[in-house]
Amino acid sequence: MSSLKVTFGILAAGLMLSGCMQATHFEATDTKAFKPKDKELLAKVRYENTPVAEPFRRAIVDYHRKESPGSIVVDSDNHYLYYVQEGGKAIRYGITVGEEAMAWSGIAKVGSKTEWPAWHPTPGEISRLGVPTYVAPGPDNPMGSRAIYLYSGGKDTLFRIHGTNQPEYIGASISSGCIRLTNEDAIDLYDRVKVGTIVVVLEPKHGDSPYNSRLALGSSQTGQAGSY
Repeated sequence: MSSLKVTFGILAAGLMLSGCMQATHFEATDTKAFKPKDKELLAKVRYENTPVAEPFRRAIVDYHRKESPGSIVVDSDNHYLYYVQEGGKAIRYGITVGEEAMAWSGIAKVGSKTEWPAWHPTPGEISRLGVPTYVAPGPDNPMGSRAIYLYSGGKDTLFRIHGTNQPEYIGASISSGCIRLTNEDAIDLYDRVKVGTIVVVLEPKHGDSPYNSRLALGSSQTGQAGSY
């Protein structure tokens, strides 16, 4: 997939989503809260720091589903991750998600967290992408600034929520299945979540997106959300 095609797709999706009705208050990144190591490594990134398209910028929005405050909900269809808050609100982050054949859905928990993680590609990634077996932590690492590891049944699912060295693809479906945020958003989310946090990754094309309040309320009322 060419970068031009992906970029066009992100812009088109942004225009469509901007017409949806969801009260939005955009949040600026507070770099004062970054640790010295964060500032040092983020200053060394070699990717072009292109602004994320407005519909995918971090924002506080109305939230209509029934997940408990402190939960994470991933809406792969619309390329959003929600951190649920009190009072019918959530922090919404734009994300990159897996291509359809590599996407994962289900309910998991945060099993562990790491700042500036190393990358240990799976055998499938090594074969498919031609990458080394190990990539050291740092600004060029595809895992980015933070990694949140998802576990199910006490076992590592091998799916992660993490930063990226390709922020230009926020709003696209190109990853190997993991959920990517900008490095700044990854730091923000990491600081909010705890080990044990519930993570709900909605099934693609299932019609229960938080972005559509009517469908979201309908799915919640039928018991598909809220108790795990």
